[in-house]
Amino acid sequence: MDLLKAIRTGNLSEVKALLDGGASLDGEGESGLAMGMACFMGHPEVVRELVARGAAVNLDDNAAATSPLAMAVRGQRKEIVRLLIELGADLPDGMKTGLTDQEITVARWIAFRDGYVKTESDSASTLAGTVEEIDMPGLSHTDTQV
Repeated sequence: MDLLKAIRTGNLSEVKALLDGGASLDGEGESGLAMGMACFMGHPEVVRELVARGAAVNLDDNAAATSPLAMAVRGQRKEIVRLLIELGADLPDGMKTGLTDQEITVARWIAFRDGYVKTESDSASTLAGTVEEIDMPGLSHTDTQV
């Protein structure tokens, strides 16, 4: 109960303290409740902390009403939808997220780059040819809009 209250208010330091004290990621016995609440309420720092502590970003069916992705969509939290995709959440075909195709592609590429999506069968692995990252250290006064 205390963990869910801290999540609802977005109090990251309290969430960390409660988890350090042994609070369950499952909230009140319901699997994924804490993660779903953080996604619905739109607290990215809490979502990141829960994921770092082992909370799942994917369910067997991410279109299910209680999945973190569906909770973020229901709460109209586009920034959380983007974050979940960046953390490796699978986006079900046809799911309306409020993100543009470009935002989804970039989020999937970030997931691939950061190692949240690893295998050839994962959808983001095909992005290697779609998105090109160019690192230009030491250049200044360069027109990058060309």
